[in-house]
Amino acid sequence: MFRELINTNTLQDWTYALIAAGSFIAVLHVLRRIVLHRLARIAKQTDTAIDDFLVEVLSSTRIFLATIIGLYVGTHFLTLPTTLAKTVDRIFMVALFLQVGFWFARGLSFWLHHYFMQGDKEDEGSRRMSLSLLSFLGRVLIWILVLLLILDNLGINVTTLVASLGIGGIAVALAVQNILGDLFASLSIAIDKPFVIGDFIILGEEMGTVEHVGLKTTRIRSLGGEQIILSNNDLLQSRIRNYKRMQERRIVFAVGVTYDTPADKLEQIPKLIEQAVAQQDNARFDRAHFKGLGAFSLDFETVYYVRLPDYGVYMDVQQAINLQLVRSFAEQGIEFAFPTQTLHLNHSAIPGMPDAAAPAGVAHPS
Repeated sequence: MFRELINTNTLQDWTYALIAAGSFIAVLHVLRRIVLHRLARIAKQTDTAIDDFLVEVLSSTRIFLATIIGLYVGTHFLTLPTTLAKTVDRIFMVALFLQVGFWFARGLSFWLHHYFMQGDKEDEGSRRMSLSLLSFLGRVLIWILVLLLILDNLGINVTTLVASLGIGGIAVALAVQNILGDLFASLSIAIDKPFVIGDFIILGEEMGTVEHVGLKTTRIRSLGGEQIILSNNDLLQSRIRNYKRMQERRIVFAVGVTYDTPADKLEQIPKLIEQAVAQQDNARFDRAHFKGLGAFSLDFETVYYVRLPDYGVYMDVQQAINLQLVRSFAEQGIEFAFPTQTLHLNHSAIPGMPDAAAPAGVAHPS
């Protein structure tokens, strides 16, 4: 074949072929740089995304693929054997399909990034998660189509191959149904967004901040510092409590005072609690009531709302309220209750003890 190629082409033919190939490669390279430079300059002056899209797509043009196309152009100045000419045509088509695949993959990535990265910074984690998952699935689909086109160009019966893969795919799907379930669960998470990266969630006994959402697993960082890895499919079948999306945090806390507190003091306690809550900028008072008679205290129940969902803010507010109540109760002479027991001794049951010597009772903390 190569001897025939050399014998059937003169030195002049080889010279024309090399000049044509080199010229085409040089012109294509220079043209690419000029077009990209002008489009980039135009893109900086406009607000539309079309010119940015063209810059992104054209920048994915591969030089080695352009070289193959240039060599293909040069072969037209040569007389090639039939078998070699067919091989060259196939190589050219493979290079063309690969270049089209690079263009489509880069264009898809740009469009998804442009679509998902618009919006508030609060939802940035959700958009990044959706972007990464859909970009991966989109690239997989594009390169599968490119591969099928290349195989068809090489003379492989793609229809028979796809049918065979379909039959085998059923068996594979049954064998890896758990993996496929996690894959579709990850897609569901990306679209439905029950949580995003950075959210604090609770699933049964597990709780933590979402760090990563992958194709099979989701990873959260627990309060203890360890990383918890959960299956996406199992995760979506659980009840998820997303604390990051709380608009307000409802707080219920109780205060107990001693039984010897006068009634007029008891009437003042709800007002004192309301004043303590109202002094906090991030708190909204709801109610405070004398709830009931406890085993060793008179119990008051208070409900208020923290305007921010952050747990640290809630603890700061509750601490400030507790300190204010300690000061207010001390000023009013109100004592907090603590667990006590009163033991009554029946002096008549003790033989030989006079009535005056019998103790009336002993009280001590439990």
